[in-house]
Amino acid sequence: MRRIKEPVRLRERELRNGNTSLYLDIYSRGRRKYEFLNLYLVPEKTRADKEKNKETIRLAEAVKAKRIVEIQNDRFDFESGKQEVRFLDYFRMQCEKRKRGTANSGAYPSWVSTLLHLETFCSPSMKFSDVTPKFILEVREYLNKATSRKGDGKTPLSQTSKAHYFDKFKACIHAAVRDGILQRDPLLGIEGIKKGDIERLYLSIDEVRAMAATECKRPPLKRAFLFACLTGLRRSDVLRLKWGDVHQQGGFTRIIFRQKKTGGQEYIDLTPEAVTFMGERGKPDELVFNDFVCDSYTVFVLRDWAKRAGVMKDITFHSSRHTFAVLMLDLGVDLYTVQKLLGHREIKTTQVYAHILDKKKQQAAMLIPSILPPPIDEGSSDSE
Repeated sequence: MRRIKEPVRLRERELRNGNTSLYLDIYSRGRRKYEFLNLYLVPEKTRADKEKNKETIRLAEAVKAKRIVEIQNDRFDFESGKQEVRFLDYFRMQCEKRKRGTANSGAYPSWVSTLLHLETFCSPSMKFSDVTPKFILEVREYLNKATSRKGDGKTPLSQTSKAHYFDKFKACIHAAVRDGILQRDPLLGIEGIKKGDIERLYLSIDEVRAMAATECKRPPLKRAFLFACLTGLRRSDVLRLKWGDVHQQGGFTRIIFRQKKTGGQEYIDLTPEAVTFMGERGKPDELVFNDFVCDSYTVFVLRDWAKRAGVMKDITFHSSRHTFAVLMLDLGVDLYTVQKLLGHREIKTTQVYAHILDKKKQQAAMLIPSILPPPIDEGSSDSE
């Protein structure tokens, strides 16, 4: 028997204050609407809390039942009140989609960071009827002048962060257009914030060898970093890698895993040296780098290790991924293969590394003739 899809569903969203907001997800005739009920569940610490939550659920279910009857009787006004949806409530819901995996979960931290800035700039009661081109320009101006929420709060946002946050803001508005909350796209004709050129710090093969020959205050960090230099894995994927992801394929050791950032399924064959950095094999559900702890002090340990190895670069753990990409291109691996090894969805993301290491530009530079006079041979003499 075919199951009939329920047109109205009661949804929950956790708030930062510990309460849970209730809202209706209404889908009918190919259109969707979200109705925020202004009803909240509280943490159940006492019997009174439990009774209060039961009453709140009962009220929410009553509203849900009413909406279902309206839809069945074709009396539900799908257009009414759409622009009265509160902007920050809707943005929080978009964040939850990323958290729960209904959208790109790897972008969730960036969405949360954007939300924090919007909560600073926007009124909590602001509605979509207030989302005008003028408001969008004001948000862009705010982000261009905003400071980082980390540290002392006085450091200006990087150009890349500004662009990322404005992109998330725009994505929310586009979603509202698709959901019918906004009838027209207020973003038309408004330019985004351009991303700045990012310096991708990487190590040469000689620098990697120097670090491999130098002791690190945290041996697990050394193993994980060098493993990433030889595989191109992100730190998040190194931390999540389990022995159940490690397989023997003929004469190769292969890891099969799903990227945390993109969700893509990846297959990577390992060199014998990369295998040695993983250590002794454990149980399938155990982490490969179970002793690798990544905290706020990690970058200082990493740079101290690099400095003692003679590497004077302000590297981060992600520099290992840049190192792998540049190393592959330097060895003559084609760009398409490097894209697959890195798990990039688009070739233009990988092309950045080709720009860093342009063999033809290096060869062209070597064609420039010398402009200095030839050295004088002190052994020669003009006298007979």
